[in-house]
Amino acid sequence: MSRLTGVGVSSGRAGGPVVRVADPLPEPAAAPAPADPAAEAERIRPAADAVAEALFARAAKVSGDAKAVLETTAAMAMDPALTSQAEQNVAARSLPAPRAVFEAANGFAEALRAAGGYMAERARDVHDVRDRIIAELEGVAPPGVPELQRPSVLVARDLAPADTADLDPSLVLALVTEEGGPTSHTAILARSLGIPAVVAARGVLDAGGVGATVDGGSGEVELSEVEVEVTVSERAAAAEWDGTGRTSDGHRVKVLANVGSPADARAAAEAGAEGVGLFRTEFCYLDADQEPSVETQRAAYAEVLAPFAGKPVVVRTLDAGADKPLSFLGMGTEPNPALGVRGLRVAFDRPDVLNRQLEAIAGAAADSGAEVSVMAPMVATAEEAAWFAERVRAAGIERAGVMVEVPAAALCAAEILRAVDFVSIGTNDLAQYVFAADRMAGALAELNDPWQPALLRLIGTIGEAGRQVDKSIGVCGEAASDPELAGVLAGLGVTSLSMNAGSLQAVGAALAARSLSDLQAAAEAARAAAGPGQSRQAAKSTG
Repeated sequence: MSRLTGVGVSSGRAGGPVVRVADPLPEPAAAPAPADPAAEAERIRPAADAVAEALFARAAKVSGDAKAVLETTAAMAMDPALTSQAEQNVAARSLPAPRAVFEAANGFAEALRAAGGYMAERARDVHDVRDRIIAELEGVAPPGVPELQRPSVLVARDLAPADTADLDPSLVLALVTEEGGPTSHTAILARSLGIPAVVAARGVLDAGGVGATVDGGSGEVELSEVEVEVTVSERAAAAEWDGTGRTSDGHRVKVLANVGSPADARAAAEAGAEGVGLFRTEFCYLDADQEPSVETQRAAYAEVLAPFAGKPVVVRTLDAGADKPLSFLGMGTEPNPALGVRGLRVAFDRPDVLNRQLEAIAGAAADSGAEVSVMAPMVATAEEAAWFAERVRAAGIERAGVMVEVPAAALCAAEILRAVDFVSIGTNDLAQYVFAADRMAGALAELNDPWQPALLRLIGTIGEAGRQVDKSIGVCGEAASDPELAGVLAGLGVTSLSMNAGSLQAVGAALAARSLSDLQAAAEAARAAAGPGQSRQAAKSTG
């Protein structure tokens, strides 16, 4: 028996036989050169189309987060920029098609990693698409989760979004990965499916073992040299929720959804979200060679808002810049994109872009009937918050807020709240800035664990500022989707929680099971702890 500890990212406890997910295909050879480079290049696009077709077929069988992930991966496979670069690699350098795809995809992935933030998270997706196209070209089985014959614990170096998107929770008892972090697709989808999961369990692949017991709360993994009987002693809560976010004694904590497309919005509405706490508007810009017109934006936003007519929706303005490079902004490169010109900082030099987006949002709100508020990302000072709020109100939108992702904004929360109507805490970015730890680095996953006491103490500071000025405090980072942590956040003064659609029921049910005073006691115990594991245990012990 060997014991390892990683980062628990989806609560629950389960055990059973281990099935290991194969590592990616070996690096394809750069030789021999093809006898007919033109014919070799012509193989690439049909292979990419075949991969996309298979992914779209899988997407048609699922819904919600899983469908969105599979469709996004399929779209990457069809990206003409990727296939064109690969074809050029064959034509200009006489590379075999698999090697040409390998090098083209790696170039795209490296550019994404260098950009940091949201874009860096997409590098893993590009590698997944790369390996699927190469497998198609070589006529071998694509990488991914093998077909399971019985309930099993999956162990992998990492899992691509398409690997986890349509997992069957009746066959997958738990997930354990050597790499990854709390905000990875593995973590997000495991929570949405109710599968216990541990990431960043370093050494798990070398430890061996044919059976495993996994605690997705504490992050503990026990590996056995003999098969472990299938047990599901605890699983992420799938309890009934009446659709109204509140504690057992009636204290309101709105349970909202994070959305970034019309499909996301429909899935969230069907899952019972009380509204939207984070509407990411980047989908309207990412593939655009030039800024979309006000009319184009208005129609796109209205389609997302439509399922929430009469309900609150918080729209985040364009979170672009160095870590999400958009060609029409012409901003060039920066040595440290995570600390560069992004979010609202882009608008200081290009207020016209912000003004046109606000005009489109106001029009979409009128078209859809949703109760729209607007917030800005990457705000650091009260002066910046006031600058943004003035423009929001000038556009005819009543409620203006800002994201708290920068420690300076958390420390000046009271002053910022006097300038705006609400704030929403982006725990993913706030954690990586607080701990100076890239959230994409598996080796630093524990520092980005949202149970870190330092992060909870900072959130408590923001919650107290909200109480002082009687304004709402939201959380729209991945921390909100953990049912246990959601209660702690409510105890710290958070008044709304926004998450992926798959987590709504579990979080709503968890809030309803305890009183506000219980949650406040749990919050106090958690933030007084020495580390994330102790913090989680301290919160549990008060229940």
